[in-house]
Amino acid sequence: MKIAQIDSPFKSIYVPSSGGDVNVNGTDVGGIISAILPYIFGAASLLLLVYLVTAGLGMMLSRGDPKAMQSAQAKITNALIGFVIVLFAFAIVSIIGRVFGISVIGNIFR
Repeated sequence: MKIAQIDSPFKSIYVPSSGGDVNVNGTDVGGIISAILPYIFGAASLLLLVYLVTAGLGMMLSRGDPKAMQSAQAKITNALIGFVIVLFAFAIVSIIGRVFGISVIGNIFR
């Protein structure tokens, strides 16, 4: 039985068998994600900072109002949960890059 060869849509990606750099051109999905990923993490950290500052100001300006204080505490809790999610996302991306030997992922955050 003869097996027919199928054209791969991933012809532009070359992964050396001994590991190393992955050659990804900038027009495919991997290249686009590699280019955007540092900006996404940077924007998430800036939004976290802004959210924490506004929640802190809301707490200081609540003047003892229990509803305003509770709202500000909820915002701080949500901001910290978001920070943990972003931190885990960064760790997962880094671990996947190391496990599969994809050095492009490691180079994104340098």
